Order: sequence, then C-alpha cells, then structure tokens
Amino acid sequence: MATGRKADADASPAVGFSEGLFRFLGDLKRHNDREWFQKNKARYEADARDPMLRFIEAFGRPLAGVSRQFEADPRPSGGSMFRIYRDTRFAKDKSPYKTHVAAHFHHRGSGKDGVHGPGFYLHLEPGASFAGGGLWHPDTESLLKVRQAIAGKPRAWKSVRKPGLELLGDTLKRVPPGFDPAHPFADDLKHRDFYVGTSFSDDEVLSPRFLATVTAACRGAAPLVAFICEATGMPW
Repeated sequence: MATGRKADADASPAVGFSEGLFRFLGDLKRHNDREWFQKNKARYEADARDPMLRFIEAFGRPLAGVSRQFEADPRPSGGSMFRIYRDTRFAKDKSPYKTHVAAHFHHRGSGKDGVHGPGFYLHLEPGASFAGGGLWHPDTESLLKVRQAIAGKPRAWKSVRKPGLELLGDTLKRVPPGFDPAHPFADDLKHRDFYVGTSFSDDEVLSPRFLATVTAACRGAAPLVAFICEATGMPW
C-alpha cells in the first residue's frame, strides 16, 4: 500500500483540471445546442476532454494499487471516458449534450457490458462532482447473485455495510420474491443498484492533489466492489 500512495503523490502534480472545465460546462448547460457546441468545440477539447484523458492515463497506476482487475483506458473513443453526446432516441429531454464529463473504470472481465458490471466511476459537474464504485443497473442474473450473497453471507456483508456507508441507486418498495422480508439486511435486498460515492467540491476537483483524492474515494468503495466481484464470480 505504501508503494501505491507514493505513486499517487508522484503522479498527482502531472495532471489536473482548470477552472475552464467548470466554465465550459456551465456555459454548455445554458447553451445546450449543436450550433453553440460546434463554435465552442475547441474549448470542450482543451478544457474537458483532453484533461480527462490525461487524468485517466495517470489514474492507471493508482487504480492498479486498488485492484489490477480494473482498466483505466485513455483512448478518446471506446475507452474509459464517456461521450459528451446524449442518446436522445427515447428521451423526453432532447438536449444533445451532457452537462458533465465522466469516466467508468470497468472490470477487465466485463466485456462490452462493462458499464453494467462492477467498476469505479468519476463524475465531474459544477457543484456535483463525485467518485465511487459498485454495480449500476446490472443484468438480472448479476443482480440476483448479489442479493443471494447478501442473504447467504450476512457476516461478510456486514463487514462491508459499515455504519455511515450509504448505498446509492434505485430500490424496490418491497423485498423481492424469494427473499425473507425479516432478513437483517432486508432493506439492502431491495436495492437494484449497489454503489457508493464520495462528493467533491469544485475546489477539490481543481486541486493538484485530485488524483490522490479520487484514488482514496475508490479505496473507500473497494470493499463493496470486492464483495460484488466475489458474488458475481469475477476475480478481485
């Protein structure tokens, strides 16, 4: 672990985000249309896309210190960074662009559905930045396996579910069929997502120590992600 912390400290000053990131995202929120974006595409690339890609590349070493099973892929297309373009085909909101930048560090064994497998996540948005990890919108089989692991291994789950840890995401109103409504972790069995997050102020995002800050957030989420990996039969 000491080696991992040294890598964090060595790498942190080499990457970072400027105030231009939040200025661009704020402007995009006010002018979310294709004409404005095309006129300001150079700002997007200089202040948002390129710094995020550099961050992802630098994050590879500290992420390996958390687990070597997760990938930080700095490719501009098909890598860890999400596209800025929204899929509006089935959405009521037809705004063409996301007003945040984000990256998902998926498990190497997740394949094409990596975003729905165990992983770590970074989200940058004015006043609403955070990082964490877990399982988001999993397929039916994976969701069942996690619930079965919680129900069948309450001691292991209790070691993850420490006081103060807040599970985020969608939940059911009732315990799903096949599970005991009186189980000590009945409320957790209602979850359809299993992830946690640490929020950051804008100043923290702009700090030269932000790489170490994100790494610490992922370490905090690691016990949950490790539990999910074991439950779904994936290496940690």
